Amino acid sequence: MNKLSGFIATLLVYLLPHHVCARLMRNLTRVRATAIKDFLIRRFIARYRVDMTEALQPDPAAYPDFNGFFTRALAPGTRPVVSGAGEIACPVDGAVSQAGGIERGRLLQAKGIEYTLDALLGGDAELADRFLGGSFATLYLSPRDYHRIHMPLAGTLADMRYIPGRLFSVNDHSTRHVRNLFARNERLITVFETAAGPMAVILVGAFFVAGIETVWAGEVSRNRPHGHWQRPLPGRPANIELERGEEMGRFNMGSTVIVLFGPGRAQWADTLAPGTKVRMGELMGTIKNTGLGAED
Repeated sequence: MNKLSGFIATLLVYLLPHHVCARLMRNLTRVRATAIKDFLIRRFIARYRVDMTEALQPDPAAYPDFNGFFTRALAPGTRPVVSGAGEIACPVDGAVSQAGGIERGRLLQAKGIEYTLDALLGGDAELADRFLGGSFATLYLSPRDYHRIHMPLAGTLADMRYIPGRLFSVNDHSTRHVRNLFARNERLITVFETAAGPMAVILVGAFFVAGIETVWAGEVSRNRPHGHWQRPLPGRPANIELERGEEMGRFNMGSTVIVLFGPGRAQWADTLAPGTKVRMGELMGTIKNTGLGAED
């Protein structure tokens, strides 16, 4: 990409009506007219070379709409989850964008570009303090990937908050050209208490992402005010406990997940390098120095 085309691409990232496009995408992906939804699904499978043999329902025509196909479940045994004591499971299929330490309260977005932990967590200094000096991993889900999110460790939900924002694309071009991308986009922050102390799993919205869901609260509405919900959630059990590898949420269209651990709690695997392909359930790292014992 030359400088002119790069400039135009970046300009479009800023000028496009993000939320209008997302609403249109949401409507399109929920059309149930057989001819339309089958055409969309089959074209998508061909364009992105989706392996339907991994799906619980391998017949494209069996899905009620495109969104049902996009958020499809996998067949049992397709993604074995690490089971060793203290092992951290990868929460998604995708690729590593960046991974490393949270140094001076900052995370690496792309080469030469950083953003602050405080901004990522919506300006909550108390919450940010729990992760200062800790570890982060940013995982990008491409359109062809499986789009359900699973637990890296067993944990109990301690907090959940939705932060409205932009819907910039989270592809490689945008991460290199949009400053503070992940701290500007819409996101859902979930915080769990685990054997490794606090663990945050942050679901970041993006261009054409038509909704973020959790298994305990359903779809997060973009009409909610800036703020957060504390346990117990209305109409839900007071203690939401999920096992390692258990589904915790999903994207209606693709995006990014950021995982945070506190200082001295997680050691990322040597293979967790930028650009590396990852699969849900495989080893992402290990717990260290918790003083709490490893999970079973």
